[in-house]
Amino acid sequence: MLPAVELLFIRHGEPAWDEAGLAVDDPALTDRGIEQARLLGRALRGLRADQLLVSPLRRAQQTAEPIADALGLEPTTLPWLAEISMGRWQGTPSEAVERAFRENRGRPLEEQWEGIPGGESFRHFHARVTGGLQEMLDGAGVLRLSEHPPLWKLCEPERRIVVVAHGGTNAVSLGYLLGIEPVPWEWERFVSFHASVSTLQPVDISSGHTFSLLRFADTTHLPVELQTR
Repeated sequence: MLPAVELLFIRHGEPAWDEAGLAVDDPALTDRGIEQARLLGRALRGLRADQLLVSPLRRAQQTAEPIADALGLEPTTLPWLAEISMGRWQGTPSEAVERAFRENRGRPLEEQWEGIPGGESFRHFHARVTGGLQEMLDGAGVLRLSEHPPLWKLCEPERRIVVVAHGGTNAVSLGYLLGIEPVPWEWERFVSFHASVSTLQPVDISSGHTFSLLRFADTTHLPVELQTR
């Protein structure tokens, strides 16, 4: 028997960010990433699920393919699940990209809310993801009663929703569901490995429900040599 609603947040497999020393903006999976996705699909085979929601980016779409086959579901692609945009780096030397990201970590806090110059601001990213997430929850009969503390009213029968997205997208989603104040480095606070699974379920609290994080970034379906971040 399912809980009233269960949410599985899956991070994509390992992407090929570098091609001959040059950056790739929307990479496909590496061979190792494809194997990670295959093993994840095998681990999920037979699981009852009601929806499979997927980011439009290539690495998430490829990861979702064996999962869709395992679950017997047609994936639904949702633009709000895309990772935060870091701007256009296609064809830029990978060393220059890595240097820009390192320098960004040392910027003043207020500037970090604005994101990397030329990219999406974290404020916009957070609003995009949490707005899309709550709209999805509304459609699933999970209505928000209060923000502090985070309480929901569950109106629909049992259902399981599987989300295939990204480290940043999933981290923002977890923070929102758990009622944690956002920071512009969510992917560093909730560090998930490639092809990992995080599971949340509602718990009866007072007059509503709150979400409990049952497992985070689970990679037990992968051998040690395939566990990457």
